[in-house]
Amino acid sequence: MRFAYLIPPMMLLAACGSAEKKADDSTEISINAGDKGGGIQIKSGADGGKLKIDAGGVNIGLDIPNVGDLDIGQDFDIDGVGLYPGSKVTSMDIDARDKNGRHEAKAKFGFTTPAAPAIAADWMAGEFAKKGIKVTRTGDAIAGTAKDGDNFTIRFNPDGKASKGEVLISKS
Repeated sequence: MRFAYLIPPMMLLAACGSAEKKADDSTEISINAGDKGGGIQIKSGADGGKLKIDAGGVNIGLDIPNVGDLDIGQDFDIDGVGLYPGSKVTSMDIDARDKNGRHEAKAKFGFTTPAAPAIAADWMAGEFAKKGIKVTRTGDAIAGTAKDGDNFTIRFNPDGKASKGEVLISKS
């Protein structure tokens, strides 16, 4: 099965959670990968997670520890541009499929940031410019194409004096 390589890293990551974090402070994670031969689903949140494998006549369902206690925000970047300083990734949803020999992948990350939408969007647009990545700005949203050809959109929405946002990355 083509996506079996996802299992060992996710199982190792499951053991990396921080015991000091509050259960409601963890990142919600959803990963789906598959092709006509089957697929893998991994879901994790504050109450633990599930690993499902359905391929080649094999059906496995396992309870796994919460992998959402990882500090994804510290490692998140698009061509070296991370989220606005102090941001926290709150959700991650990845869907990868192989349809008729064509690979499609979509990733969606939810996040919070301590800055107002305009300030965070200005900062990120400036950081992309420093890296030579052309972005377009529509209100408090930034869109562009990464060096690897993946399209991305980053949206910021007001949340009091701070922001909640969403990063969408797609490849087809």
